[in-house]
Amino acid sequence: MKYVQIIFSPTGGTEKAAKALTEKWPGVETIDLTAAGEDRSKIVFQPEDVALIAMPSFGGLAPQIALDRLGEIKGNGARCILAAVYGNRAYEDTLIQMEDAAGKCGFQVIAAVSAVAEHSIMHQYAAGRPDRADCAQLSGFADRIDEKLQSGEVKKPAIPGNRSYKKAGSTPLVPKADASCTGCGFCAGRCPVQAIDPKAPKTTDGKKCISCMRCVSICPQKARKVNGVMVSVAALAIKKACSVRKENELFL
Repeated sequence: MKYVQIIFSPTGGTEKAAKALTEKWPGVETIDLTAAGEDRSKIVFQPEDVALIAMPSFGGLAPQIALDRLGEIKGNGARCILAAVYGNRAYEDTLIQMEDAAGKCGFQVIAAVSAVAEHSIMHQYAAGRPDRADCAQLSGFADRIDEKLQSGEVKKPAIPGNRSYKKAGSTPLVPKADASCTGCGFCAGRCPVQAIDPKAPKTTDGKKCISCMRCVSICPQKARKVNGVMVSVAALAIKKACSVRKENELFL
């Protein structure tokens, strides 16, 4: 029996929430879905295994690239917990989308969590989250999930969301490098969708970019940025929805 966390976390918020949910798991292994160019088709779970599948919510949906990479893995009847992590606006159809994807590759969904983390673009929303209170709450969720695991119950929880899923939006916020870029290529090597040319890292393929903001968060020179005016407009548009602190949720 093994415990595995399967994570897509470009800027670290989803990883923090996942850690709070799995910190008591013995010898937990990690499968990083953000890593590009890996063959995951040989990853096979056994029915006695337990997995946490954690992804961010981008505009109310799971990133398609994360779902595609999850789909390469063979769940083989292993029990799993879903975690959708969002920036205090709404996760909408993310969890139910993840539920369908997990089911297609053979996992049994026995629990789901929505968790709040600092917004990856508009950092004023959910700043510093998951905070200490969040981590304590998520740890409590983990205890309740463990009780269900130990009981052997595999009843699927009622997970919020809609089928058909909402329509995915466009990707208007594509990071670009400013004059302080040294061309080191660090961002290109870590881009989940290989949208940055290693030979010309100042450029970004807008058709590939998913606005995950990993390149912005990891640039050693802080040289990569998104259009400030567009960010301000977007922040104003969601201000009302983000003005009240959202709480984490558990579905058992």
